[in-house]
Amino acid sequence: MASSSDSTIMTSKVVSPASEDKAIRIERANDYPHEVWFFLACLIALVAVFRLLSFVCSKMFTRNSLSSQDSEKGASHSKAVVNIRNLPLALINLYRVIAFRFTLDFGSYSLNLAEVVLTMMYMAALFTWTFINTTNVSGGKFDVSYWSNRAGVLIASQIPLITALGTKNNIISFITGVSYENLNFLHRMAARVVFVLVWAHAGAKIAPGLEATDLKEAWLRCGILAAASLSSLCIISLRPVRARAYEFFFYTHLVLVLLVLVGAYRHTENFSYQTYIWPSFIFWGIDRIIRVIRLVAFNHTYFGLDSGAGKALDATTELLTPKCVRLTLKRPPHFKWSPGQVAYLITPGVSSLPFESHPFTIASYDSQMSLKEITSSAASTDSDSNTTPTVSYWKELVFLINVQEGFTKRLADIAARKGSVKVYLDGPYGATHNLNTYDTNVFIAGGTGVSHTLPLLLDTIEGVRNGKSICKRVTFIWCIRDPRNITWISSVLAQALSITPDSLKVAVRIFVTGSSISNSPDVPGLGYESPEATPSISSVEVDSSHTPVFEKAQETLPIENQDKVLVDNPMSLSAFVNLPSVTMRQGRPSLTNSLKEEAEETRGGSMCVAVCGSRSIASAVRKGLQFPVSGPLTILRGGANVSLHVESFGYA
Repeated sequence: MASSSDSTIMTSKVVSPASEDKAIRIERANDYPHEVWFFLACLIALVAVFRLLSFVCSKMFTRNSLSSQDSEKGASHSKAVVNIRNLPLALINLYRVIAFRFTLDFGSYSLNLAEVVLTMMYMAALFTWTFINTTNVSGGKFDVSYWSNRAGVLIASQIPLITALGTKNNIISFITGVSYENLNFLHRMAARVVFVLVWAHAGAKIAPGLEATDLKEAWLRCGILAAASLSSLCIISLRPVRARAYEFFFYTHLVLVLLVLVGAYRHTENFSYQTYIWPSFIFWGIDRIIRVIRLVAFNHTYFGLDSGAGKALDATTELLTPKCVRLTLKRPPHFKWSPGQVAYLITPGVSSLPFESHPFTIASYDSQMSLKEITSSAASTDSDSNTTPTVSYWKELVFLINVQEGFTKRLADIAARKGSVKVYLDGPYGATHNLNTYDTNVFIAGGTGVSHTLPLLLDTIEGVRNGKSICKRVTFIWCIRDPRNITWISSVLAQALSITPDSLKVAVRIFVTGSSISNSPDVPGLGYESPEATPSISSVEVDSSHTPVFEKAQETLPIENQDKVLVDNPMSLSAFVNLPSVTMRQGRPSLTNSLKEEAEETRGGSMCVAVCGSRSIASAVRKGLQFPVSGPLTILRGGANVSLHVESFGYA
């Protein structure tokens, strides 16, 4: 009897393989998302530490003593003595070159190695934790029941990260110091990796076949909705789609994101994993609350909080050229910004939807000079000048907007009539650049990318005037297709040059890469003697040392032609070109040679290069600042410590 009883008890304690598998699957499905998040937290902390070390080392080692600079100025790299004290800075420059200046090109896409490595690490982490330890208790490897459900839980755990990376006000930017524009790349990459995992999860469920009754389950229908919405998002977020139909992407993105979040929440709720989804609503809500607070604070006159003043904040529009609109907005109270930052403009009278916002770089500078100083310097530049457009670049908000389709095309139609528009301002956003500690600053722009570099130039000049900046050299390079585009900023550039201290050497170099200068009907008397002397714009890369230059043109533009070039800007093109610091050339600049020369002139000191333009311009600058210009051996021998900031029109 005792033996029979013991046998019954032992039988009741035997666990079937299926039950044991289920227990293991549930345990790992619960634990692995936490492990992935621990890995991601370590990765975020590592990025923050690298940026902090780069900042600290730059501050500690970028500037040698003046005597050291003087002794090294004439020495070549090969003859200079290796200084072991520069080793930390050499390692930092090695990291910068490898991580951010070497790129991989995939058709129209260009990714630096840091972006590639982070994407691959993220992909490897998700797929490793999805497929690792998927052998069942019977010895079967890659058991579908092990990894399919786990993939679903890992997907849910990544939704908050994707949401946070896509918001303008997020904690990851705060921790790492990486601007939201750069994090937006990771937002898209993370979503695309999760997209692959979504279909691995869905395929594992669909492959055995679904019963008709299964589709009656709300949680399954919501899962299908979320998967389909995410798939559509990944398609419309591809760069060709966004470039050709941005407004379509904007509206569709808004709707599809909502469907993904709601569908994922209802789907995971059936398995008690909805706690991974609801933080996404919090991140999105916090971002919107902060933006609403900004809107009310900076546009309070439009909300009836200051009666009668709202009309005064309406923006004026000017069609400078068929492809460029200048929008000028009076500075809202308490609004501060730094050079290179962007603002989102909400224009209900122009946009298709009243809450639609569009980002544009602020082309003006938040000057600390008094209005009297600015107006007097502007008047001294041209005694007959109307100083209002020039003063705007120092005291008001100015945007140079490239005319495309949709919103910008409608804005150009209004600008052609010189109409005004009601604008709600949200911002500023983006990284700030402290250029006061650099001996040399090089600013490179293409087209409307000058909106980014012009404020940096004005900031440097004012910093030197106020004794806050140690900068000694500034090179301002601007590539434009049409010589008439110079009139966008010619007056403010002339004014800035007129107030530049003697201790600061400024060189403005303008390259016309499109229509021939000599053949331009609005710019007679300047340029090549004959059309045959003009190099091919499509193929040649021009070395500035061998290019015909508009140096001190002797002829003055006739008054009627000046009016063609610039309607509301009083400075003639020939007068601007005749300024001592200005040169103008036909063709493309040899950025590699220019950057090498600037680095040689800055031996023993520090140099900042800021570029905003097309993918080709950004790529040329990156290549120009690779080895040996920024190599570790160059730094050890007293070469310039070079920092690079890229704002490129091209993105993945």
